[in-house]
Amino acid sequence: MLSIYIIDDHPLVAGGIAMMLKDVGYVNIMGTATTGNEAINFLKDNKPDIILLDISLPDMDGLQLCDIIRKENKYSKIIGLTSANESSIITQLLHRGGNGYLLKNMERNELLEAIDKVINGKIYLSRAANEKVLEHFASLSSALSEVPAITRREKEVLLLLEEGLNGPQIAEKLFISPYTVETHRKNMMQKLNASSTQQLLKKAKEACLI
Repeated sequence: MLSIYIIDDHPLVAGGIAMMLKDVGYVNIMGTATTGNEAINFLKDNKPDIILLDISLPDMDGLQLCDIIRKENKYSKIIGLTSANESSIITQLLHRGGNGYLLKNMERNELLEAIDKVINGKIYLSRAANEKVLEHFASLSSALSEVPAITRREKEVLLLLEEGLNGPQIAEKLFISPYTVETHRKNMMQKLNASSTQQLLKKAKEACLI
């Protein structure tokens, strides 16, 4: 028998999930909570097999609650529930120890599939969420592929420029000539299509080079 605990501040959602699972013989609904604090109090003495966690709660962020649960409970599988299909929320939930992610408009079959997957140690993402994560990584990969490569020495010069040092000061610190420093600076400006040192630093930050 699988024990399930539902945390959601909308009675209709919690009730709907309970109805979906009503005739599933191997599932037992341990209870429901409408706030994060109510859930924390319950989970002090109970460890359900699965926690269905609303990401948006009235008294605290669901991601924050996921952190709190995970500090004390490594056993329960946590499946996030939300109406927002956002890649940042999905990745944050997984990073904080979540095991799955479902949209609230899920079908009964998808809920059962998610329960089955996470109980067997797998990560489950709703079909729509999975597409969103893939889009996110595709755009991230595309952005990273457009970032020009800079050499180790150029990176050193760049970091010292960010600290506010001028050419002669950088040359003295790196034991190279001011001419070499200027060459590195101009090369980086060309790579990042910058017309000034200030613009170079701005574009370097946008490209996560510094």
